[in-house]
Amino acid sequence: MTLSLISLLSQDISGLWLLLKTSTDEIMHQDITPLCAADIQDQLKKRFAYLSGGRGQDGSPVITFPDYPAFSDVPDKEFQNVMTYLTSIPSLQDAGIGFILVIDRRQDKWTSVKASVLRIAASFPANLQLVLVLRPTGFLQRTLSDLAFKFNRDDFKMKVPVIMLSSVPELHGYIDKSQLTEDLGGTLDYCHTRWLCHRTAIEGFALMVKQTAQMLQSFGTELAETELPNDVQSTSSVLCAHTEKKVKAKEDMRLALDEGQSILESIREPLAKSPEQSLNQDQLDNQTTVQRLLAQLNETEAAFDEFWAKHQQKLEQCLQLRHFEQDFREVKASLDALAQKIATFTDVGNSLAHAEHLLKDLTSFEEKSSAAVERARALSLEGEQLIDNKHYAVDSIRPKCHELQHLCDQFTAEVGQRRGLLNKSLELHSLLEASMKWCDEGIYLLASQPVDKCQSQDGAEAALQEIEKFLETGAENKIQELNKIYQDYEPILTQDLLEHVQKVFQKQESMEEMFHRRQASLKKLAAKQTRPVQPVAPRPEALTKSPCPSPGVWRGSENSSSEGSALRRGPYRRAKSEMSEGRQGRSSSTGEEEESLAILRRHVMNELLDTERVYVEELLCVLEGYAAEMDNPLMTHLLTAGLQNKKDVLFGNMEEIYHFHNRIFLRELENYIDCPELVGRCFLERMEEFQIYEKYCQNKPRSESLWRQCSDCPFFQECQKKLDHKLSLDSYLLKPVQRITKYQLLLKEMLKYSKNCEGAEDLQEALSSILGILKAVNDSMHLIAITGYDGNLSDLGKLLMQGSFSVWTDHKKGHTKVKDLARFKPMQRHLFLHEKAVLFCKKREENGEGYEKAPSYSYKQSLNMTAVGITENVKGDAKKFEIWYNAREEVYIIQAPTPEIKAAWVNEIRKVLTSQLQACREASQHRALEQSQSLPLPASSNTSPSKGNTRNIKKLEERKTDPLSLEGYVSSTTLPKPPEKGKASPTSPDKKAKRHEVKSDPTPFGLRGWSKTSHPLEAPEDNDGWSSAEEPINSSDAEEEGGVGPRKLAPGKYTIVVDDEKGGPNTLAVRSGDMVEVVQEGDEGLWYVRNLTSSKEGWVPASSLSMLLSKSSSAQCLSSSVW
Repeated sequence: MTLSLISLLSQDISGLWLLLKTSTDEIMHQDITPLCAADIQDQLKKRFAYLSGGRGQDGSPVITFPDYPAFSDVPDKEFQNVMTYLTSIPSLQDAGIGFILVIDRRQDKWTSVKASVLRIAASFPANLQLVLVLRPTGFLQRTLSDLAFKFNRDDFKMKVPVIMLSSVPELHGYIDKSQLTEDLGGTLDYCHTRWLCHRTAIEGFALMVKQTAQMLQSFGTELAETELPNDVQSTSSVLCAHTEKKVKAKEDMRLALDEGQSILESIREPLAKSPEQSLNQDQLDNQTTVQRLLAQLNETEAAFDEFWAKHQQKLEQCLQLRHFEQDFREVKASLDALAQKIATFTDVGNSLAHAEHLLKDLTSFEEKSSAAVERARALSLEGEQLIDNKHYAVDSIRPKCHELQHLCDQFTAEVGQRRGLLNKSLELHSLLEASMKWCDEGIYLLASQPVDKCQSQDGAEAALQEIEKFLETGAENKIQELNKIYQDYEPILTQDLLEHVQKVFQKQESMEEMFHRRQASLKKLAAKQTRPVQPVAPRPEALTKSPCPSPGVWRGSENSSSEGSALRRGPYRRAKSEMSEGRQGRSSSTGEEEESLAILRRHVMNELLDTERVYVEELLCVLEGYAAEMDNPLMTHLLTAGLQNKKDVLFGNMEEIYHFHNRIFLRELENYIDCPELVGRCFLERMEEFQIYEKYCQNKPRSESLWRQCSDCPFFQECQKKLDHKLSLDSYLLKPVQRITKYQLLLKEMLKYSKNCEGAEDLQEALSSILGILKAVNDSMHLIAITGYDGNLSDLGKLLMQGSFSVWTDHKKGHTKVKDLARFKPMQRHLFLHEKAVLFCKKREENGEGYEKAPSYSYKQSLNMTAVGITENVKGDAKKFEIWYNAREEVYIIQAPTPEIKAAWVNEIRKVLTSQLQACREASQHRALEQSQSLPLPASSNTSPSKGNTRNIKKLEERKTDPLSLEGYVSSTTLPKPPEKGKASPTSPDKKAKRHEVKSDPTPFGLRGWSKTSHPLEAPEDNDGWSSAEEPINSSDAEEEGGVGPRKLAPGKYTIVVDDEKGGPNTLAVRSGDMVEVVQEGDEGLWYVRNLTSSKEGWVPASSLSMLLSKSSSAQCLSSSVW
């Protein structure tokens, strides 16, 4: 049928093409005058000869030669052209009769008449019938012409007779007046200009018609020879090009028709003005010519329109076929991809949540694929419609329609089969979950029954009823027959699922066995007669020294009684029970508690695994649904300019995180499903890989900024629509940040239930490591916000702490205005404590939302830790401490937000300085050893003393102190008298605080590490003050005595750094962190100390007090202040 349709269509187009070719050939073969009026227009305008349109009695055309004085001056070529053109205008029939020439020489001379007649007779190109000459009217010239004509008759011998006429009336005897113009006494209406205009227009129109016919024939040949393209683009291009040419051809034909109608109306204009007038023969001939050309043009246009309609139908059907074929390829590829995707849905789930998730994924997949299936069915219907419309390619369209229907039906059936299996899996896992929940509830029930209450008959009966009532609920919750489970769920029972079913069934049987044993025990207790037992009160000493142990302390024996093996609560003391039964109950309860903790650990592990799987799937969804689509050429047009080549900025290293979790971490976590208490090892083994989150979090501000700029991009909306996400992309970009913080919560929960297990230490270490990573991530987020620092921050060592503080400054040296400026309000500075330096920055809040609102830090100052010292306590504020530089040349009073933050910073700085001191101590020992062996000291810039250092060393030698001693020193001022209760010390802190301040150079021997001098803080800016309302705390006396001396206690206030709770009735007990005031030194090496924290007072041995306070000074690196 298709071949017949194509053959019929080809025959129709071929026939129409022949018809069009015939019409155009007829026009093109018409003879067009070789000489046109436009070519000799200037020569015709001279009017030395014209064709008036008049006719002789036999219809001969009349050519008039009017009186033209310069006739003899007309060149022969021009004369010949005019004669040739005029004789070509009449029809062949009229021209065959012969022309009548009327030569008007009434105003001329005889010599001119003779020359004119001879010239016309010699060069006239057509047949002549008669020559009429109006001879000169003057008497002399008339007489002369008569005589000359008689005597020279032989000179005028021509093929036609030449008649000399003396007057116009004689002319009327040969030609009717109606065929003569007015200048010859006739009535013929003739205008030479109008005649010339008509002739030019008619000839131009004829040429236009011929050119149009040539164009149509050429276009028709192109259409007839066009081969049908094989793709949509080429077919559309051919159809578009042919349509444009067809419109152009139609426009040319319309212009030609309009031109012909205009010429026709111009020829008929005399009739329109006066109906009584009639057209002369030449005008009638012109009218006939134009009408004939118009008729031919109309016929050609009709033939072309019919041919074009068939050709257009052929191209449009070809385009429809190419569209259908292209859509078929795309739809088939989509269906094949869906078939491959549905083939991957082989997992039936390993838990109820997993099965629900898989079923949800299948439903989501089916919803997403519904568009492709609907498109395939719509395309099949479209093909059927083409067949009904008698498309020429029926044999090609019908098989494709059948294939599309088959693929759709096959995909729908496969989805239905997968849904059926997942519903089966969901049903089975629901049953297993219900059974496990029932077992857990049973274990909790056994654990919640107090052992002491069950010893009585009433208690045993109540517990027995409770157990029997619970067992009745098992009919709808527990697995009834294992073989029936195997039979009903055979299609989905994988090896893992089969093992899971068996484990659940075994657990169910074990729990039921426990219940049966408890039932038997309770029945015995309910049936026996309880003998009276004499209650015995416990010894008071035992109660005081041996309090009741907390749950989990006791360990049950291996041969514990069966009735107590499931209890999870701690032992219960029974006043009226036998000692053996009490011990037995306590031993069995420990095993029950372990069982309960194991259940809780399993719950935490399940949550860890389930959330990990969801996390991995969400990452994959983002990478495939968003990141991969940014490289999809079909989606490129939706990307804005700001998103071009910004995938790495937007997604960071999310792909690296996904591969780590999907390929490594998730699989390793699944290995600990049966021993969740050991999962800490999994975290510890992969702790280095978790560093990738630091890179992701550091990129998060850039990602957030880019998202806020381009969140309205149609690309994101289209991707979110395809993924069917309710939340936008930014919510999923936050998932890695949320996940890394979630781990520490899960580890805390697991550690809570695993304190006495084998892996408790690993869990604690893993928790600490995760928290360390979170701190490092948080610190790095602040570090990358520092601006204006010229060096490399990594050279400063590890970032230990960072935070915001109020800072006052006081410089010993420099302009006096610096000290004056120190009385303004404090500067707000953000401090970064590194291993080698502490940085002072100014925090600048940014406008915006989210990460765009994150602050930036302008670098202001840095202090080398090798030249830094600290004063832990500052008068008047427990939140303040001092950082001083270069032996207090620069002093920075730091106020923390809380005392806890201050203590943390002081401890961390103390650790840094102590580690530096230890390093110097080891270097000094090594140097001393080398000197003892007479070896040269190693050259080191960090250990070479300067001039100032030499002075400090001399002071040390004079004081005979050990330069490597880790003990600090205080001033030697003492109180002579013991204090009276309620009275202040003679040297009270209020009056002599500066005398009792302890200062020490943080660097051993006064060594300085960096040669670079730190830049002082700049002048106040942005209302940042420089001063404090208090006087500077440093004392010139203290600074002069700042050398290192033997450790000697002095009255003042100190902070305890070591616990000492062994104080007797006459000694004071103190704890680490207590603030104490050393009041007076007594006899026998005792010091009277007042504990300001507990408001207690007492005597403390000097040796103990020195040890308790020594670490607070931390040798020469640190300073402690007394008030």
